[in-house]
Amino acid sequence: MRADRVFAYGAAAGLIGDLLLGDPRRGHPVAAFGRAATHAENLLWRDHRGWGVLHTLVCAGGATGAAALAARAVRNRPAAAVALTAAATWSVVGGTSLGREARAIGGALAAGDIELARERLPHLCGRDPQALDGPGIARAVVESVAENTSDAVVGALVWGALGGVPGLVGFRAVNTLDAMVGHKSPRHRRYGWASARLDDVAGWPGARLTAALAVAAGGRPREAVRAWRADAHRHPSPNAGPVEAAFAGALGVRLGGTLAYGGRVEHRPVLNGGAGRDVRVTDIERAVRLSRRVSVLALAVCAAGRLARGRRAT
Repeated sequence: MRADRVFAYGAAAGLIGDLLLGDPRRGHPVAAFGRAATHAENLLWRDHRGWGVLHTLVCAGGATGAAALAARAVRNRPAAAVALTAAATWSVVGGTSLGREARAIGGALAAGDIELARERLPHLCGRDPQALDGPGIARAVVESVAENTSDAVVGALVWGALGGVPGLVGFRAVNTLDAMVGHKSPRHRRYGWASARLDDVAGWPGARLTAALAVAAGGRPREAVRAWRADAHRHPSPNAGPVEAAFAGALGVRLGGTLAYGGRVEHRPVLNGGAGRDVRVTDIERAVRLSRRVSVLALAVCAAGRLARGRRAT
C-alpha cells in the first residue's frame, strides 16, 4: 500500500477514534512525553538560550526520531502501518477533549455556577480565572477553542500529511514543549525561547488552514475574511491571530482585549471589534461545533492533498 493511502486511512481512523472516544484515559503518550520533558528540563536548565535549544533538540528530536523508527519498522506491513498511523493520530489530536472541557465550563456558566467555571478554566487555558467574570470566562473559552483547534487538531494533521507518523508526533512534541517552557515567565524567558520560536514555525501552516476552514465552515464567510485581514496581524501571536480573528468573524463576536496570565495583565487588540458583539455563554457551543466542522474538513483536505501528492509521484 502506498504511503499516501496509509496516511489517509490511518488518519481517518485516528480522528474517528478521537471523535468517539476522546483522549486515551490512561497512559496518554503526550503525558508521558511531558514527564520526560520535565525530567530533561530539571537536568539541563540554565538561564540561557543555548541550553534551551539543547532541551528542544533532545525532547522534540527524540520523540520524532522514535516515531521515525517505529514507522520504518512497519513500512512493509500495510495493516500495521495504518494501525500505527491511526494510533499516532488518536494520541496527538485532542478535539473531543477540547470540546468536552469547553462545554463543561459553558454548562457551569449557564447554571450560574461561576466558581465551578473558574475552577475548570485552567484545564483549558492558562488565564487567571479569579480575574474573570462570566462573560470574560466565556470569551476565554471561545478563544481557547479557536486556538486549540489549530494546535490540537489541524496542525497535527497538516504535519502528518507532510511527514507521516514522525510529522504527527514531531508537531505534537513541539507544541507541548511550547506549552511547558515557551511562555515568558522569569524561568523560561530565555530557556524557552527555542521551543516558542520552533512552535511558531511549525504552527504556521496549520493556523492558516484553520482560519481558511473557519471561513468556509462558519456560515459568515465575508465577516470571517474581513476580521482575518483586518485584525490578525495585530495579535501578538503570529498563529493565534489568524485563527482567533477568523473564528471571531465567523461567530459574529468580539475576541481579544484585556486578559491576565500568571499574574501579569496584557492588553491585546480587539478582534472583529467593529462588527462583533460581546461573547455570550451560548457562543461556547457554537465555537465547539465550528471547531468540529473545521477538524473534519481539515482531515479531508490533508488526506486529499497527501493522495494527490502520491499520485504525482507515481
